[in-house]
Amino acid sequence: MSNACSPVQLGYLGFEVSDLSRWQEFAPEVLGLAVEITDELTYLRMDEYAWRVCLTPGPRDDLTLLGWEMRDAAALAELAAKLEAHGVAVKRGDREALNRRRVVGLIEFLDPNGIASEAYFGPLINRAQPFISPCGAAPFVTGDLGLGHLTMTVDSLEDSLHFYQDVLGLRVSDWVRPQPERGVESHLNLAFLRCNPRHHSLAFFELKLPKRLHHFMLQNESIDAVGSAWYRCQDQQVPIELTLGRHTNDGMLSFYLQTPSGFSVEYGWGALEVDEATWRTQLHTTGSSWGHRPPLAAG
Repeated sequence: MSNACSPVQLGYLGFEVSDLSRWQEFAPEVLGLAVEITDELTYLRMDEYAWRVCLTPGPRDDLTLLGWEMRDAAALAELAAKLEAHGVAVKRGDREALNRRRVVGLIEFLDPNGIASEAYFGPLINRAQPFISPCGAAPFVTGDLGLGHLTMTVDSLEDSLHFYQDVLGLRVSDWVRPQPERGVESHLNLAFLRCNPRHHSLAFFELKLPKRLHHFMLQNESIDAVGSAWYRCQDQQVPIELTLGRHTNDGMLSFYLQTPSGFSVEYGWGALEVDEATWRTQLHTTGSSWGHRPPLAAG
């Protein structure tokens, strides 16, 4: 079980993107997310939360923000004290920051990789105007599970595991090691961590790559929504990174498409949820039971 000062979900993400206008088309037409454009940020919405992803213009085309939701003000204060006790500098969000994030309370800090991170409570919920996908996509699986997950690279696996487990309070669900079906021959370890019944909200591996973010995941309530997205990508000539497949660890049936920024989105359905009373950490040596191949290898 999670402790009182650990996050209850991955609440939001921020990306810096070089082609903001393309993203403002891509998000609704391909991903099925609603777009709100302001003077400062572009917000993407996928459920009753006012927003789940924010976009800022810039050259990085990468992850710039991780937002972790806390249960309440007491949990946020306890996490802030815990971060400071571990030598992590914490900044309390001012009125401008709270308005920008549309939350009641907020703290800001850096993870061991220098990624801007926030923990917050009291997100703005918009039930008066229910979310409707602009392209008719099925509802996304969010709610208490959070927006989805992300996979990223880290500078040190050991340091990141210490921070995300011992300081932030996430729990390791399992590990995936070399994946021969993708031609990976190394001692690469991928750690998958959770903060609620979603199998993982965060996964990471130690490797130097041009981008910090490998992908973020959107989970649909319907397998038909995944099929529809597959054909939207074909119709709009969106590059496919990995074809349809099913993962060994969380059981997700999904495919990976390329965003205008070069990192990927996993578009999926059917992932298992963790029962804390019975779950045991696992090891897998393949990432997928079948599929998830680069398009050129699909035939």
